[in-house]
Amino acid sequence: MSLDAETVKRVARLARLRVEENEIPGLQAELNGILGWVEQLQSVDTEGVEPLAGGNPGGASLPWREDRVSDGGKVDEVLANAPDREGDYFGVPKVVE
Repeated sequence: MSLDAETVKRVARLARLRVEENEIPGLQAELNGILGWVEQLQSVDTEGVEPLAGGNPGGASLPWREDRVSDGGKVDEVLANAPDREGDYFGVPKVVE
């Protein structure tokens, strides 16, 4: 399948994209390339391949962790790269308007 310049203009209008006349040939080549990849994918034999409903093909359940509130207990690690520190907090300059 190959798109002509008029089809590219129509697609751009439907997508509400402003395309200058001198950009049409480049856009036409890009869209034709994309359609070529789609045609290539359509030629792949998928007979016997089950469709996936998600990213977990084996159906394995993921481990759950206990849902509890925690402060993390990593104050020193969190503040290790802070430019200024005041106790267990980030030190910031006072701003008064």
